[in-house]
Amino acid sequence: MRILLAEHIAPAGVERLRAAGFLDDATGVDRAELLVRAVRCDAIVVRSATRVDAELIAAAPNLRVIGRAGTGVDNVDVDAATSRGILVCNAPQSNALSAAEHAVALMLALARNIPQAHAALTDGRWERSRFGGVELSGKTLAVLGFGRIGQLVCARARAFGMRVVAYDPFVSSDRVRERGAEQATSVEEAVTDADFVTLHLPASAETRQLVNARLIATMRRGVRIINAARGDLVDEAALVAALDAGHVAGAALDVFSAEPITVSPLFGRDDVVVTPHLGASTREAQDRAGTIIADQVVRALAGELVENAVNVPGVSEAERAAVAPYLPLAEKLGRVAVALADGVVGSLEISYDGAIADRDTRLVTLAVLRGALAGLDDDGANLINARSLAEARGIDVRETRRPAGAYTSLIRVATSETSRVSGTTIGSDNRPWIVRALGYQLEIELAGHMLFLVNDDRPGMIGSIGHALGAAGVNIANMTVSRNRDGGSALSAIQIDGPPPQAVLVALCATPGLTGVRSVVVDDAP
Repeated sequence: MRILLAEHIAPAGVERLRAAGFLDDATGVDRAELLVRAVRCDAIVVRSATRVDAELIAAAPNLRVIGRAGTGVDNVDVDAATSRGILVCNAPQSNALSAAEHAVALMLALARNIPQAHAALTDGRWERSRFGGVELSGKTLAVLGFGRIGQLVCARARAFGMRVVAYDPFVSSDRVRERGAEQATSVEEAVTDADFVTLHLPASAETRQLVNARLIATMRRGVRIINAARGDLVDEAALVAALDAGHVAGAALDVFSAEPITVSPLFGRDDVVVTPHLGASTREAQDRAGTIIADQVVRALAGELVENAVNVPGVSEAERAAVAPYLPLAEKLGRVAVALADGVVGSLEISYDGAIADRDTRLVTLAVLRGALAGLDDDGANLINARSLAEARGIDVRETRRPAGAYTSLIRVATSETSRVSGTTIGSDNRPWIVRALGYQLEIELAGHMLFLVNDDRPGMIGSIGHALGAAGVNIANMTVSRNRDGGSALSAIQIDGPPPQAVLVALCATPGLTGVRSVVVDDAP
C-alpha cells in the first residue's frame, strides 16, 4: 500500500501510516508535484489546506481511501470520490473540545474587548473608558447547530449563567432539554432575542450565507455574532454593513469565506475580533486528529468498515457486528435476483423479516445493491458507490420490514412481482442459503457457480439435465428440486464446480421440457 501524506499530522499518526505501507511524504510540495505523486497512491491523507477535488481524484487511478484529519470535508469532492468507489473518512470528534473552547474564548474577548485593549496598552495608550464591555451572565446565547461542538459551547455558556436557545433540526427536543437549553423551531426564532449568536453548522447549500442582511434584521440591535465554524455561513458584506449601522455591536470570527486572508473590510475595526482559523489549533486536537485518521485509513485499506466513513452509512460497532453475517448473503441474493430477471431491473424491493428487521440494515441494503450491480456486469460497484450507481441506472430501491415467519431472519429481494428470491444464514458459520426463488420453496447453499432451471414436472427431466451436464464434463456439487404442483412446473437449483461452457447452456435450452435456464456466478469462488 502506498499512502500519500499531503499535510503534516501528529507524529504518532505518521508512524501508524508508515508501519502500514510505503509513506510518501508530500508535505510542502506544490499542486503540480502533488498531482504527479498521486498517480501511484492507494490513499491520500490531508488536513484543511489541500483540495482533494475531481482533478486530484482523477490523477490517482489506484486511490481507494481519502482521509481528512479533522472534522469537515469541505476540501474533499465527496461526490467525485463516491462515484469512483473511494472511501472518504474524517476525524469528526478530534477537535470538538478545542473548537468549543475557542468559540467561548472569542465570545469572552468580544464581550470585554480584550484584543483591542491589549493592542492599545502595548501601543502606550491607557484607555479604560474606551474599552468597557458587557457581562455574559444573564445574557441570551443563540447556538445555531447543536451537535457535539454546539453542546460543549452550551455547557460552558450555562456555567457563565447565560440562557441558551438552540436551533438544530436534527437534534431532538429531549437532547436539547437535557443540555439545559431551550429549543427553537427556526433560525429566526433562535436569534430574535439573542444578545450573542454563535454558529456551529456544517457548510452546505442550505447554510451558505445563512447570516445575511435578512437574518441580521431579525436580530435585536446590539447583538454580537461569533463564527468559529465555516466562513461560508456569513455574508461578510452584510455583516460589515450591519456593523457600520450599529445594528450589530460586534463580531468575532475565526473563519472566512476565502482563506488564507490578510486584507478584509472586517480587519482593523474595534468592534471585530479575528483569528486565523485557530479553532482546531491545539496540540491535543492535532494529536487526536492525526492518530484517529491514520487508524481509519489503515483499517479502510485493509478492507475493514471504519467508524468515521463519510460516504458509507455510519453504524455503531455493535450494529456492524450484528449485520456482518448477512452481508455475503445479501450480495449473493442481489446477484441471483438480477440473473433470474434476465438482467432487466427497474426496481429492487428488499424486505427484512424477523431479527434482522430490528437492526440497522443500511449496510445490508448496500450489499444487495453491490451484488445486483455485479450481476449487471458493473465490476466497480462497492459499498461506497453502490447507491449512486443504482440511481444512475434508474433503479428504484425500496425497503420493507416484517415480523419473523418460518425463519428467525430472512432477506427477500424482488425485481418484480413474479421474480423474487429469499435467503437466510444457517449454522454457526452463517452459511448463506437460498430458501425461495420464483415462487418455489427450496433449500440450497449459495456458493460458486449455480444453475437455476425451470422445467416441466414429469419423469425423465432430472435425468435429461444430468445427462446434458455430464456429457459436457460439468460436475454437480449440490442440487435441489422443488415443484409448484404435481404435473406442473419445477425449479432445479444446481451448484456446479465451475462455470458451465456455453455449449452446455445451449444444449439445456434446447432440451424439451426445459422452459428457463439461468447461469449465475454467485460469488467469485473458482
